[in-house]
Parts: sequence; C-alpha cells; structure tokens
Amino acid sequence: MVTPDLDDISAWQYDLPEDLIAARPTARRDDSRLMVIRRDSGQIEHRQIRDLPDLLSPNDRLVFNNTKVLPARLFGFRTSTNGKWEGLFLDEQNDGQWRITGQTRGKLQPDESLTLIPAALAQSQAIMATVDEIPQQQRLELKLVRQLDDGSWIVRPSRRSRTASTVELLDEFGTLPLPPYIKRKVADEQDRNRYQTMFAQEPGAIAAPTAGLHFTPELMDGCSRNGIQSSEVTLHVGIGTFRPVSSERLSEHRMHSEWCRVHQAAADAINATKATGNKVVAVGTTSVRTLEAATQQQNLSAWQGSTDIFITPGFRFNVVDQLLTNFHLPGSTLIVLVAALMGYDLTMEAYRQAVAERYRFYSYGDAMLIL
Repeated sequence: MVTPDLDDISAWQYDLPEDLIAARPTARRDDSRLMVIRRDSGQIEHRQIRDLPDLLSPNDRLVFNNTKVLPARLFGFRTSTNGKWEGLFLDEQNDGQWRITGQTRGKLQPDESLTLIPAALAQSQAIMATVDEIPQQQRLELKLVRQLDDGSWIVRPSRRSRTASTVELLDEFGTLPLPPYIKRKVADEQDRNRYQTMFAQEPGAIAAPTAGLHFTPELMDGCSRNGIQSSEVTLHVGIGTFRPVSSERLSEHRMHSEWCRVHQAAADAINATKATGNKVVAVGTTSVRTLEAATQQQNLSAWQGSTDIFITPGFRFNVVDQLLTNFHLPGSTLIVLVAALMGYDLTMEAYRQAVAERYRFYSYGDAMLIL
C-alpha cells in the first residue's frame, strides 16, 4: 500500500454516512461503545466504555480537561435595522469588553449596536419579533467598538460589573453552542445536562471536551478500585474547533490559539507517573494539546498561556502515552493529531472499521482508546 501525501488535506478524508452522526447522547454516559486500538500489534477490539478500568494498568494516570462550556451562543438584532443577528461570545478582555463573532445581513460598523434577547425567547418567537416588542429588562445592548483582523468584534456590554458578571449575563442571554452537525440552535434540557463533563468547573469553553462526556462517578470509582490515578488540566476550547483546515496543505494551515493551564500539583503527579514507567492517558485531544504545549525538554511544569500547537505525524510526544478520544470530522486537525500518535494507516483502518461497525460519531458519539 502506498501512503498518500500526508500534507495534502485530501489524504484525511473518509466517507461517513450521515445517520452515524450522533444528534443525541446515549441514555447513560457510560453506555457508549469503545474501540480499542493496540498500536504494538495493530489489533482492533470492540468493547464498551465501562470496560476502561480493565483496559488500563494500576498506577496509570488519566488526565482530564476540566473546562466548562459557556452558554456562548447569542441571538438578537441590529438595533438600527431590526435585522436578525446571531453569533458567539468568544472571550472577555482585560477591560471587561467582549470579543464576539456573528452573522447578519449587511456590514456592521463601529459604534453600531446589537440588541441581545434571551435564547429561549429567540427560540419561542423564532426571532420574528422586533426589538420594540421585547421588554426592556429582557434585552442586552452590545456597542460595537472595533473589528479585528480575523473578523471578530470587540464590543462593550451595556449592563456589566455592578449587577452582573459576564458569566451571569451569558447565563441569562445565551445557550450552549452545540456543534453545527447537531442541528439544534438552542440547547434543550438534555443538552444542558449532557453537554458538560462531570469534571467541568472552569468556565471558558465554547465547545465541550467530548471524550470526557463518557465518564460517570461509577466509572471513575471503577478506575480508582483498579489503582488508576487521575489529574486535571484546563484548556478552554475555542471557535477553531468548528473550523475546517483552511488550506489544501496542512503545512499552510494556521492553527487556532486556545488558552490552557497546568497547575503544579498536576505537573508533579504526571511527572511521577512517567518516572515510574506507568502510562499517561490523555482524555481527549484538548488534554493532549495542553500537556504537550506545557512541556519543555521532557519535563512538565506548571504553566498557563495560549497555545497554537499543531500536532501532526512526526511529532514527538513528551508526556502523552495513550489517548481516549471520540471520532473526529474528516479533514480535521483532530484526526491528524490522532494519526500522529498511532500512525496514518492504522488511523484510517480504525475509522473504516468504525463506519462498518456503525459506531456513533462526533460529540455525542462513541470513543476509541489508543494503547
């Protein structure tokens, strides 16, 4: 078999029937299936996520991303025209202003305003009402300050600091930003319960670290009984997770930047695991990016900052030994990261089998464990 040009984005495509895309989660988090790939032999097994405690070894260490998804999807109007607007809160600036992105008819201008309405109200009225029909207490005005080179905007909220924090305002006006393939603009009660991991405690993400969605207290208890350790890091998943590779060549792709942090206690525990020859098992690609970005000369240290690390085949992993991850979009940077760990041919074979065995794909889908 001739290996294709791995710098060509076409090498990372695969055919996925639409009915395998999971629009809803399983009845229980730990009902998910688990594909197990053993790199030393190339063997692929089909198990359940509940089998995880028996697949790892005592004193191995799971590393979770404890980011919490913000209700960052926003709906409203251009105040001057009543034209519909919808978009995403991206982050808060040091001066309390927001960075947002969105879409509307026409071109927005500095000093123009957007009027947000609660997402539930936007859904119930199908965003057909005009601003004048929305009670004043159910509005939030955003003044457009300036547009950035990437097309996003810096905006100034009209209600701030004294009465409501940014997180409180997002709770009032926003909804969880479900991925486009789930095809629900406004998250429902099931999404609010299931599109957060049990580890979520650091608000800041606009997408879930989906490999962590499979875990329950019972599954964690099973891991603990088998002597499997755990640590947490933080990476706030950004808008880049929704964006495809922007060029035909991987080498020309500009990777998005995301903020992450590793506390000293986590760094010490992970280094101790490595020192004893046990495995560091990253739960999700976000944990991989955090650990490898924070590592310098094979020594993981406490660190926080933004990273645009792009992990492709040939990358030298300094911390991560094994990976638990969901199945990713064709042509995405995440399937490329997976192949960096287990090789191109085995990756594409695993995805071929996943389709043939009718695994469920993407955020609410099943998982693979790379050993």
